[in-house]
Amino acid sequence: MAKKSNLILPEFEPVTYDPQYILMVNQLRKYFPIKDGMLAKTVGHVKAVDGVTFNLKRGTTMGLVGESGCGKTTTGRTILRLAGEKTDGQVLFNGKEVYDMSSQEMRALRTKMQIIFQDPFSSLSPRLPISEIIGEAVKEHNLVPAAEYNDYIDQVMDNCGLQPFHKDRYPHEFSGGQRQRICIARALALNPEFVVCDEPVSALDVSIQAQIINLLKELQGEYNLTYLFISHDLSVVEHISDTVGVMYLGNLVEYGETGDIFKNPLHPYTKALFSAIPIPDPKAVRNRIVLEGSIPSPANPPQGCKFHTRCPYATERCKCEVPAQKEVEPGHYVVCHLFDE
Repeated sequence: MAKKSNLILPEFEPVTYDPQYILMVNQLRKYFPIKDGMLAKTVGHVKAVDGVTFNLKRGTTMGLVGESGCGKTTTGRTILRLAGEKTDGQVLFNGKEVYDMSSQEMRALRTKMQIIFQDPFSSLSPRLPISEIIGEAVKEHNLVPAAEYNDYIDQVMDNCGLQPFHKDRYPHEFSGGQRQRICIARALALNPEFVVCDEPVSALDVSIQAQIINLLKELQGEYNLTYLFISHDLSVVEHISDTVGVMYLGNLVEYGETGDIFKNPLHPYTKALFSAIPIPDPKAVRNRIVLEGSIPSPANPPQGCKFHTRCPYATERCKCEVPAQKEVEPGHYVVCHLFDE
């Protein structure tokens, strides 16, 4: 066991870089301290991300799903180094550990790793016209010569479905879908390789959601982008993702190809999630799995398997022993004692 910052953390085997993966996440942990008393002494930790492991191939999309509060957004922000220092684990981007980079190296990396936020309105400055919002980072990183700047911004806007006459308008003058296109344009203006899409369509109408999803897929095909698509809408995730990871209370409980996950969900939590997907057929009947109880606190998670307090198949072993990740079929991983050999 390794001790770090007064925490006892499990040891893990460092991964070796594989060039087919743009991103390799190994046993990533992000804990937030709980302070108490006049001296603000640390009395505990909120285990927002607690040992997440996955690899992401170039030019593909990984969907990350789970209930609210399971750690999806914190995982994305920790990968991008936007949530302070990690607690433990590895984040390899193109073979380099993100958290070992100097400030100068990290500045250069910022153009290659971008994020599209959930709320398009609050993530845009109300005091800047969209031409400055989209081009601010382009100027900061000197990505294009000054003589080509205006044409470059016009091209980025056109790629995202925005017109040149929109340049001098402010965010409040746009609809929700248009504001999300502005957020996408701002991210793509830096010519990134990897984009975290943090529930980019959850605040939009269904018809607009389809437009934004199709836009993201078109841009991915054109620029060979890699997405980590965070969402609670399983239908959207099934449509856009190549692989899917299911999170519960800071852990990745199931991971695999999208077709395998949706056709043959293995983990009891995944089955319960998928049973809630609406079927566009009034005559169809789905056996809804209703989980009992509420999600435990990440500040005081259950011992053993974190899901055992709500799992209909839980045994005494589940209450005391943490299950290991197992490859049940090629590329399909699950963390559950039910699949122990």
